[in-house]
Amino acid sequence: MKILVLTGGGDAPGLNAVIRGVYKRARRESLQSGKPYEVYGSIEAFNGVLNEPQEIVKLTSKRTAGIHIKGGTILKTTNKANPIKFPVVQPDGTTKFFDRSDELVQKLKALNFDAIINIGGDGSQKISKTLFDKGLPMIGVPKTIDNDLSATDITFGFQTAVQIATDSFDKLVTTAESHHRVMIMEVMGRDAGWIALHTAIAGGAEICLIPEIPYDINKLVKKIDGRYKNGRGFVNIVIAEGAKPKAGTITASAGEKGSEHVRLGGVAYQLSKQLKDAGCKAEIRETVLGHTQRGGTPVAFDRVLASLFGVKAFELALNKEFGRMVAYKNNTITSVSLEEATAEYNFLSKDSYLVRAAKGLGISFGD
Repeated sequence: MKILVLTGGGDAPGLNAVIRGVYKRARRESLQSGKPYEVYGSIEAFNGVLNEPQEIVKLTSKRTAGIHIKGGTILKTTNKANPIKFPVVQPDGTTKFFDRSDELVQKLKALNFDAIINIGGDGSQKISKTLFDKGLPMIGVPKTIDNDLSATDITFGFQTAVQIATDSFDKLVTTAESHHRVMIMEVMGRDAGWIALHTAIAGGAEICLIPEIPYDINKLVKKIDGRYKNGRGFVNIVIAEGAKPKAGTITASAGEKGSEHVRLGGVAYQLSKQLKDAGCKAEIRETVLGHTQRGGTPVAFDRVLASLFGVKAFELALNKEFGRMVAYKNNTITSVSLEEATAEYNFLSKDSYLVRAAKGLGISFGD
């Protein structure tokens, strides 16, 4: 059996642990059965297959040794290699998108891979589904720090992102108290508020703003004023990059050339201005964590989950269970169809116990 592994979209702590998990399980199968099980990696997602010359490397014990403790991905990654909507810069500098999926299918079939393991988030698994429908032996592994895939209870990388955000938030709490300030910390998450809310609960925030619950700026000012007496007090706010006011839109800019997504970020500064314009008298400072949440050593939970995902992905390939994505459900490693995996975005429900518990702890959402 000849297996291709690739990592697409944004990086997440734990990607290397999946790669290692696939390789080590394949090697063990080879030793036990006496049959050759070879694992290869495509550099920068599908770019490694589409590029001329192709960039495909054979994974070995040396290449994969100890990589589970490292952030990023040894196979590199990109969010500009969607074969269904492939970006090509034109002579005039503009970017046009072309469907290269049939070309990709032909190239992969010519390489005689028996299974293709695509490690990625919502967009990557939609690509997996399309390629599976075109006849490729696809297997998906869910990856996103945003925890926005509904077919799995949790994704690797999420816990590490929350831990990084919480560590940073803890440091802001003490400086907010010392200076009687309002501290706003912006975290990632795109259209989902999972990182923000987990961080707010773990860090003891007074206010948490998430995309799923648009906020009323006047209610936030009232909440802040209630924390001050004679100019003394402090407030700590966690805001997700996709959060927005009831009367307004998300803070975003055009994405880079070749990217399908708008670029989120800067909402902390926007909120700071809104608070000042609404009459907030307290000093306000802003912190944007940005890509620190994506990098560094994965926490133990993410290493374990990613390793289990890698082993399961190989076993799906071994049993020829294609068109499926590995998933973590009810404390069990299982799999779901790619169709189910991409059917619904994992928004944070405003009626969820997590939100209700946060409100019970006194956290305001500005609603």
